[in-house]
Amino acid sequence: MVTKQQVKRLMGSIWLAAPPARVRLARRGSVLMLHRVLASDAEADLPHRRALCIGAGAFDRLLGWLKKHFDCVPLEDLLSAPAGQRPRISLTFDDGWHDNAEQAFPLLQRHGVPASIFLATDYIGTSRRFWWEAIGESLWQCGGACTVLLSALAAEGHPVPAIIRGGQMSAARSQAIARYLQDLKPLPPARLEQLTGFCPPQDHCDALSWEQVAMMEASGLIRFGSHGAGHAILTGLDDPQLRADIARSATVLRERCRNPLEVFCYPNGDVDARVRAAVAVQGYPRALATRAGLVSPESDPLALPRIDVSHSAARWPGLLGWRLMQGALR
Repeated sequence: MVTKQQVKRLMGSIWLAAPPARVRLARRGSVLMLHRVLASDAEADLPHRRALCIGAGAFDRLLGWLKKHFDCVPLEDLLSAPAGQRPRISLTFDDGWHDNAEQAFPLLQRHGVPASIFLATDYIGTSRRFWWEAIGESLWQCGGACTVLLSALAAEGHPVPAIIRGGQMSAARSQAIARYLQDLKPLPPARLEQLTGFCPPQDHCDALSWEQVAMMEASGLIRFGSHGAGHAILTGLDDPQLRADIARSATVLRERCRNPLEVFCYPNGDVDARVRAAVAVQGYPRALATRAGLVSPESDPLALPRIDVSHSAARWPGLLGWRLMQGALR
C-alpha cells in the first residue's frame, strides 16, 4: 500500500529534478529550520522525537545531498541576496542544544556547510532543562515510576494517559507522548519550568555551554543569534516581560559572542504586532518565524519564512523536496 508520505517523497523528487523548479528555487532563498542531531538514527525516529531530532547518519547524508543541489551559504548572505545562479540555502538551529556541538558541528565541518544557531540564552551554560525534553524523556524512560512528576501533572489538570504510564518502548507509546506534550504547551512558561523540577535528575546538560559556543564561533563556520532569553512564548508575555526577555538575550549575546547575528528568532514561531514592535525596538532588522515558505526581497523582514526539517525529511530528501515545493508555490 502506497502511503501519503511515499507520494510526497516521489512528487518532491520529481519536482526538484525539473528545470522549472530549479529556476524557481534560484529566484528565492531557502532557510531550513532544525533543532537537534542525535547520535542514533533509530533514537531520532521515535514519534515523540522525530519532529525536532535528526539522527547523525541522516544529517550526514542530508548535508551531502544539499551540497549537490544548493549553494549552502551563511544566513545573513542569503537574507541579503536570496537569489543566485544556483538555488541558495541556509541552515538554522533553534534553542542551543548540547548536541549541536557534539553531533551536528563535526558533520558541518566535514562538509564545509555554515550554520546559524539561535540561543535561548537563559539556558546556555546552565543545567536548566527545556521543559518538553525534561518531561517527555522522563515519561519515556520512567513511565509510571515517575510518581512525583505524575502527581504534579495530574494536579495541573493533565493526568498522564495509561499508555504512557506503561513501560513498553513502543511507537504507539512514543506517539502518545508526542500528543501529550502538545497538550501541555498552553500552560504558563513559569509553570512548565516548575514541572521540570519534578523530573528525575539526569547526568548531562540539555543546552550548550558557553565554551562550546566560543569554540564553534571561532571556527568561522557558525554564528549565533537570539531565540529569546527564557524560550517563553513571547505573545503570552506582558509588555515589561516581553521587553526584558528580548533585551536580556541581546545583552548576553553581545557580551559572550564576538559577532552575534542581527537576526532574531521567535520561540515556537509565535509572533504578533506587539512582539514584532518589541523586536524592532531592540534593534533587530530581521526575524525568523516558522511559517513555511521561501525568502524573497518581498518577504516580511520581521516574519521571514523557513522550511522545517524533521528526521523523516532528512532521511528522505524527496520529502524535503515536497516541503520546498510547497514553499515555492506560496
